[in-house]
Amino acid sequence: MIAIIDYGAGNLKNVQHALKTIGISSRITDQPSDLEEAEGIILPGVGAFGEAMKRLRESGFDHKIIQQAEAGKPLLGICLGMQLLFEKSYEYGEHEGLGLIPGEIVPFEGAVKVPHMGWNQLELNGHFESDPIQKQIGEGEYVYFVHSLYARPADDKDVLFTTTYGETFTSAVKRENVTGMQFHPEKSSNTGMQLLKNFGGIVS
Repeated sequence: MIAIIDYGAGNLKNVQHALKTIGISSRITDQPSDLEEAEGIILPGVGAFGEAMKRLRESGFDHKIIQQAEAGKPLLGICLGMQLLFEKSYEYGEHEGLGLIPGEIVPFEGAVKVPHMGWNQLELNGHFESDPIQKQIGEGEYVYFVHSLYARPADDKDVLFTTTYGETFTSAVKRENVTGMQFHPEKSSNTGMQLLKNFGGIVS
């Protein structure tokens, strides 16, 4: 069973429906203690980084997420949930994140329209060619984005996918048992379903 964290900042039902469609059992929970019993964890998220971290701290989810991730439990962050995995964000100031992946969240620069919204392509990192999270994912496949900032990992070895939008940015990360996807796999048609299925395979 995968625990989908409910801290008031995510498209929980969409994620749960996507998992159900591909036969993966999940449970939406607002209780940090439930993460201990789960086989895997999904941290969704929409909205502002600072407010989301505040909610995680107030609910006690922050420490429990870190504890379970450091114990080796598979964790997937989606959209804002991916950004929260990092050390800090510069969205409306400077805010501390969960610190599970070294690096920071920064705004797009230049003449591109923000938010970056709609379908865009994945560019694969050969470093993860044999990783189960990348199973049956081909170069140039399309996924669905809605975001105004992006992750800048401290270590290039943590970059799972990149995407080009004015500049090349990190669109997914993986560091041991911790995975993050800036796009919405639950809204990304067959490619998104395959990625969720791959995560489910890691969990089981």
